[in-house]
Amino acid sequence: MSIFRYILIIFLLPITQVTLADEIPPLEVYGALPELSLMVLSPNGKKIAYRQTGQGKDFLMVYTLEDKKLIGSADLSEIKPSKLYFIDEKRLILVVRKNRKLFGFRGRHEVSTAYSYDLEKNKMVQLLTLGEEIYEGQTQLGKIVGLSSDGKNVYMPAWSAKNSYSLMKKSLNNRNVSRFKRGKKDVTDYFIDDKDQLIARELYNNQNNLHQIEARIDDKWQAIFSEKTDFPTKAFVGLTPDFSSLIMLDNNPKTGNVAYYTMQLKDGKISDPIFSRPDKSVERVLTDINRVVYGVRYSGFKPSYELFNKDTNTLIDSLIQAVPNNSLTLISHTPDWKKIVFLIEGESAKGDFLIYGDGKFSLVGSQRSKISSKQVQQIYSTEFKARDGLKIPLLLTLPSKELKSLPAILMPHGGPESYDKIGFDWMAQYFASRGFLVIQPQFRGSSGFGSEFVFKGRGQWGKGMQHDLTDAVKTLIKSGYVNPEKVCVIGASYGGYAALAGVTLTPDLYQCAISINGVADVNQMLADEKKDFGEDHWVLSYWRESVANGKVDKNYIETISPINQVSHVKAPILLIHGEYDKVVPFKQSQRMYDALKALGKHTVLVKLDKGDHYMSNGKNRMKALKAMDEFVKRSIGNY
Repeated sequence: MSIFRYILIIFLLPITQVTLADEIPPLEVYGALPELSLMVLSPNGKKIAYRQTGQGKDFLMVYTLEDKKLIGSADLSEIKPSKLYFIDEKRLILVVRKNRKLFGFRGRHEVSTAYSYDLEKNKMVQLLTLGEEIYEGQTQLGKIVGLSSDGKNVYMPAWSAKNSYSLMKKSLNNRNVSRFKRGKKDVTDYFIDDKDQLIARELYNNQNNLHQIEARIDDKWQAIFSEKTDFPTKAFVGLTPDFSSLIMLDNNPKTGNVAYYTMQLKDGKISDPIFSRPDKSVERVLTDINRVVYGVRYSGFKPSYELFNKDTNTLIDSLIQAVPNNSLTLISHTPDWKKIVFLIEGESAKGDFLIYGDGKFSLVGSQRSKISSKQVQQIYSTEFKARDGLKIPLLLTLPSKELKSLPAILMPHGGPESYDKIGFDWMAQYFASRGFLVIQPQFRGSSGFGSEFVFKGRGQWGKGMQHDLTDAVKTLIKSGYVNPEKVCVIGASYGGYAALAGVTLTPDLYQCAISINGVADVNQMLADEKKDFGEDHWVLSYWRESVANGKVDKNYIETISPINQVSHVKAPILLIHGEYDKVVPFKQSQRMYDALKALGKHTVLVKLDKGDHYMSNGKNRMKALKAMDEFVKRSIGNY
């Protein structure tokens, strides 16, 4: 019997009427937040929880799988959930962000925190809260590094009122919180075993650039790893099942990709690579709540996995191989792997949640029920050669028309050390549905294609990274696919910088540009990082390395900053920016707008009220897409 026999059981959402396949879905369908997200199974596989949005509402929903009974719900409209998981059959953890003011500090801040949700009491309780034992001036309160052996407490790192980064013990049943272990300023992470023992901690000293791992040996902290580095290059991300070793991700010099290693806590001995591939990097590890690692996910346009359990590994591989034109992402599973939740995207898949069990799939629901499978625009992966011969991976989202002299959207990703994946990219799908060829080059410096490819982007802001974008457009123009008179560049965050760099450094190539929460003034960006973190902090060192190979010269930075090149602009520019953006401040777009206006350039600034860096608010995302749609139509005509 084929394991890919779909049994279409839609039980969590009301049945909605979708548009006909030959109709183009309206803008609102693309601009809306996904209807379903954060889907997780309970340990015994009898319950499922997820976030549901739509019609102005945002809720946590918990159902039984057998009788489809709603057994819990909570209003999420005032918070921004980012992670959800079951502790046991009765309790869940929800990690969220909320924009708020901090007592004694200027402005507003994105504060992460965690809540426990009790299904029996239908009650949600915030875990760590600012004040008393917890220092007021911090924004990261949502991290959990372990569950106590009796299941009654979680261990959470936080700055204590006495200015030390300590490990807190927080009750899941009441308001009690205590400092489990006092830390110190250099500590960045903690590791705890299944017997409630703190066994290791990670440190980074910004003054002497020293990255360390200390283990608890003979009841004393002893350094088992030390490395002098301007910023950490090794990631310590979990523990082995016997709690004798840490899991370390580091570059494998033989392959040029990130690999999985273990480091023994008794002496710091590092293993040979355990999970390592010549063609892909280990992107992240798969862990339980105590950070015990059971497998890895590899990088690439489509996800792939490697697990310690060989039978499960074979199963996952076979499922992925059976849908070669789709991305099959592992979302959740029971501890025994008898039930697995996947998200399928790609060819005719618009983000559908599937449960695999008993040799077959069941469809739980879709992230976008108002888009039919026939209305998904096809995604094509390929590569091209940049001007220096470097091969650049490329994603193309294709319109449903002849691929000849098409209007085009160049869409560089953010990061810049990130990359695009094959999936339902709401912005790319929208513009492709309107007749545009959407071009997403994975320029040098993008992650996902090996460490050497990342390093080729260091110091290449406005240079090699930008040249790769230019070369992608010119290659497709030369091929006859793209109309050179109808090209717009749209990007967010670093992609916003790249969009502005495109119309300032190569002003004849684009007929319009849209920057969403983008960097316009790189000198100002570096100055803000210095103010926020301090001259000695590794974050500032990283950005200096990323922008200019560590050799930051104000005059040089001006040559790659769009705000200093506005006199070259010929195309209209739309600036969209979240009012409360804490990653790239709103002033970046405001100052760019003022500079363009001062020279009489055609520009529009759209402020997203209370908006963050990620357009996580549904109303703001809709507002942004409508503004983009109208701007592109005015700039280069109808599609």
